[in-house]
Amino acid sequence: MDYADFFPVITAQARALADAARATPFDARVPSCPEWDVAKLVRHTGTAHRWSSGVVRSRAPLSHREVDLAIPDDRDGLPDWLEAGAAQLVATLGATDPDEACWSWTDDHHVRFWARRMACETVVHRWDGQTAAGAPEPIDGALAVEGIDEHLANLPFVAPDAVAGTGDTLHLHCTDRDGEWLLTRTTGGLEVLREHAKGDIALKGPASVLYLLLVGRVPASALEVFGDPEALDRWRGLMRF
Repeated sequence: MDYADFFPVITAQARALADAARATPFDARVPSCPEWDVAKLVRHTGTAHRWSSGVVRSRAPLSHREVDLAIPDDRDGLPDWLEAGAAQLVATLGATDPDEACWSWTDDHHVRFWARRMACETVVHRWDGQTAAGAPEPIDGALAVEGIDEHLANLPFVAPDAVAGTGDTLHLHCTDRDGEWLLTRTTGGLEVLREHAKGDIALKGPASVLYLLLVGRVPASALEVFGDPEALDRWRGLMRF
């Protein structure tokens, strides 16, 4: 997906999360994030949008306290606030060259990082919100593949202790579109190859389910599992968001 392809994803997924929030009590628990209720889920997602917009404008790391979040006091205003922040973020991204230098916590120090990051952030939390409201819609396959790539690229920076190992391998295989990854935990960190290969354990299923597994939303039983099931336990540290 190209830079601008993520813009409608951000706004559409924010709208879907807002609609789920409008249809659900704000104090309802979010099953996939059990420590959160719906109000906190919406505040978290909307805060991420407004903070990211501030980072893109300044090109520098910011504290949340340095951004005007304008979170409404009345929880009934949260869905509209969420949609407005997503629109603001897209407007900021659309007015900025994706190749301009910009801070991120990874080794991709360009504005384009934030378009994909926020699209992935929003679609996963849309799924969370719809789970609280009832049956969630699957994640679009192309976006799920982007999400898998992005999650694996971020892991060495956000969970360095979880990715190191002594040669354990995991193969991920999409069944509904092109997408295969061989992950190897080396002493130097996580090695990711986009290829078909045999791993100690393999997980096979639709791109949406594979992505949701990697971000800790569904169990391995939602997929076909090949190999030693106990080997999967050594990968649990990677399966979070």
